Amino acid sequence: MVTVRLHGRLKDFLSPEKRAQETLQVTPLGSPSVKDLIESLGPPHPEVDGVRVNAEPVGFAHRVAPGSFVEAWPALQPVEGMPRFVLDVGLGRLSGFLRMLGFDTLWRNDFADDELARISSTEHRVVLTRDIGVLKRGEVVLGYFPRAADPVEQLVEVVRRYGLGARMKPFSRCIACNANLSPAEPHEVTGRVPEGVAERHSHFQQCPDCRRVFWAGSHQERMQALVDRLRALESER
Repeated sequence: MVTVRLHGRLKDFLSPEKRAQETLQVTPLGSPSVKDLIESLGPPHPEVDGVRVNAEPVGFAHRVAPGSFVEAWPALQPVEGMPRFVLDVGLGRLSGFLRMLGFDTLWRNDFADDELARISSTEHRVVLTRDIGVLKRGEVVLGYFPRAADPVEQLVEVVRRYGLGARMKPFSRCIACNANLSPAEPHEVTGRVPEGVAERHSHFQQCPDCRRVFWAGSHQERMQALVDRLRALESER
């Protein structure tokens, strides 16, 4: 028998009845690794930051002997530098929001699980997915499972989790293809924007890859309100 205590948001991965228990009693086969033991209960290893066995810090490869007391804490620290992301097929709207905030975000509607894991590992990207199986793949180091189903609330979660408020560069990246935008003069976008827009606006941005044109219309005003809300999260940290 092994006794396990999961702290904080690691309990999100437990069933409601187990979530109410302070500790869990587990009867593993043999001496599993810490990674396998914790993941057998639900939490994927990228959501874990800090494990102690019998009060001693250990890594995920540590073998857990019968009679041990295992404690695990959730990952809370932001990644260093400007984080980059790769998202699974079900998070298309979240990918657009992250690009809107200026973050390098890869997304396709046909990413396979193994491709997500490989990109995350080789390009040091945070994988965001609602598929726990992807996060449990051994090659994934950085990853997060958005708890909310609503894309805006998912964005709030990710901004909080990785401390993105101070690192946002809103409206600097193409929300369609992820390229950095560049300024464009009105004559450069002639015929590529509606006639009324060309008459009302003089400042434009364009994507060098997909050639889309962006301007400060009503949609950007709504997105600015969201940006302001996300920046306010910094004062809550």
